[in-house]
Amino acid sequence: MGEEEKVREKPLPSEYGEKLDLGVEFETTEEIKVPEKLIDQVIGQDHAVEVIKTAATQRRHVLLIGEPGTGKSMLGQAMAELLPTENLEDILVFPNPEDENMPKIKTVPACQGRRIVEKYREKAKSQENVKSYILLLVMFTVMFALFLQFTATTLLMGIFVIILTMMALSNMRFRNTVLVPKLLVDNCGRTKAPFIDATGAHAGALLGDVRHDPFQSGGLGTPAHERVEPGMIHRAHKGVLFIDEIATLSLKMQQSLLTAMQEKKFPITGQSELSSGAMVRTEPVPCDFILVAAGNLDTIEKMHPALRSRIRGYGYEVYMRTTMPDTIENRRKLVQFVAQEVKRDGKIPHFTREAVEEIVREAQKRAGRKGHLTLRLRDLGGIVRAAGDIAIKKGKKIVEREDVLEALKLAKPLEKQLADWYIERKKEYQVIKSEGSEIGRVNGLAVIGEESGIVLPIEAVVAPAASKEEGKIIVTGKLGEIAKEAVQNVSAIIKRYKGEDISRYDIHVQFLQTYEGVEGDSASISVATAVISALENIPIRQDVAMTGSLSVRGEVLPIGGATPKIEAAIEAGIKKVIIPKANEKDVFLSPDKAEKIEIYPVERIDEVLEIALEDSPAKDELLRKIRETLPLAH
Repeated sequence: MGEEEKVREKPLPSEYGEKLDLGVEFETTEEIKVPEKLIDQVIGQDHAVEVIKTAATQRRHVLLIGEPGTGKSMLGQAMAELLPTENLEDILVFPNPEDENMPKIKTVPACQGRRIVEKYREKAKSQENVKSYILLLVMFTVMFALFLQFTATTLLMGIFVIILTMMALSNMRFRNTVLVPKLLVDNCGRTKAPFIDATGAHAGALLGDVRHDPFQSGGLGTPAHERVEPGMIHRAHKGVLFIDEIATLSLKMQQSLLTAMQEKKFPITGQSELSSGAMVRTEPVPCDFILVAAGNLDTIEKMHPALRSRIRGYGYEVYMRTTMPDTIENRRKLVQFVAQEVKRDGKIPHFTREAVEEIVREAQKRAGRKGHLTLRLRDLGGIVRAAGDIAIKKGKKIVEREDVLEALKLAKPLEKQLADWYIERKKEYQVIKSEGSEIGRVNGLAVIGEESGIVLPIEAVVAPAASKEEGKIIVTGKLGEIAKEAVQNVSAIIKRYKGEDISRYDIHVQFLQTYEGVEGDSASISVATAVISALENIPIRQDVAMTGSLSVRGEVLPIGGATPKIEAAIEAGIKKVIIPKANEKDVFLSPDKAEKIEIYPVERIDEVLEIALEDSPAKDELLRKIRETLPLAH
């Protein structure tokens, strides 16, 4: 008897919105110490940090694969900080007297390049001074001749001599100018190794180029070596070359990049075959860089196989984590993250403890996993900056919790804006109902994108079968294959408890106005509730919404997106939400939201019906049948 009473006991709502332990005592983030080195500012990517430290010491290439906003660019910059600066070099390009179209390359220690160029310039300047003196002497001679004998013939001869002298000196100046080298890469005064972000670079920017010269004859052209422009691979010499979404580079560019990595030098030539620059090709230019390539999982398939093989054989591949365990230590790291973002931005005030708590709670929610915190820190950083901007707009000297909550509304992703519009429109036309009760109508919950919930009204109607042979479950609404299969699975439970042939009925299930599409099986318990309500003629409470997958045994299985679904229910004015027991710890609500809703974690379909159906003798009889006939764990 005791066991039966335990089974019949109505589930109680769980408590949410508790105060968070951040692992550190502070009033504002101004008290939080921010590490000086970038490598110590990386949050939650401990494995990647160790690889970067090793790769910097051993000069290995690295491929970082992971979702956007997880810190790939920051790791590349951190590696540049770890590299030594004492071996940095300047690269100069000199004219080649033997072949103008093959300029010479010279490498010297950092800061010597400027001195060499300055020395050549002073020499050229002294030659220019000599030519000026020659021109003055000729002009003085002509004037003296005119003074002795001023005639038209003497005047014309004098003008002719001056013009001839100027032309001769001009030609002489061209030859002298050619002797001045060009400083291609200047590393003088650098306090850390170069970090060059070559993401999305075209061929000329990445590999170097030679500018086109429309004046190639008559002494008017620009010398070939002065038209040489270094590529990012050359400017990254002795430093880090970072390329995000590396698969977007053409295969030809990836092949050239591979050559540069192998040879540690790459000649510069004009990238356009129609340009005069294509005639010029320098000696090989040093480009001894460390490649930090980045991308998503599909990047691997689109990469040049030889390039990936080079990285894998002479470096490391790292998968970036998207979440980290929700421990006190990691919460402390998120406090540090907020302080870092404030310092890095430089335009927003510091955060109170309560404001940081809200950021951590958002990290819990966005993780999408029980007991984890998100590592998509770029998105969190956007919330930090938006909250800071709001505080400044209000004239505050510190960011408070209300500013973060306002920022969460202001900086909503497009999917969330769409979901809000969806709910508002449905409420306006009374598609979503949050009061009263109806037969065969239930408020399901779904997700748009990754973190935007919507209320999904579902209706069921039972009618005599159109076919004498067999009744059907007919579903309307824009559903994916998994969602359709989930609806079909509901019939197994109904047949089992009903104890009669339901093939006499056609069961119509409609997902109301699902223009955006529904995929997954998280509406299973909603469909089952609507169909059972229609079959048994028992009303469903409209102040209840639900989400959960349903097994053929009647067990409620876990789903994704629990928190955004609950938030959608709150915004729609719904008072109670049913979720799978397995998702109980996936719910992260702020205290003000938690007090607006009652959350019921359940394990079985009978618990769902106990909460959702209106109390009546018919309901009690239905629950008795289900508990007797379904193989539910009591």
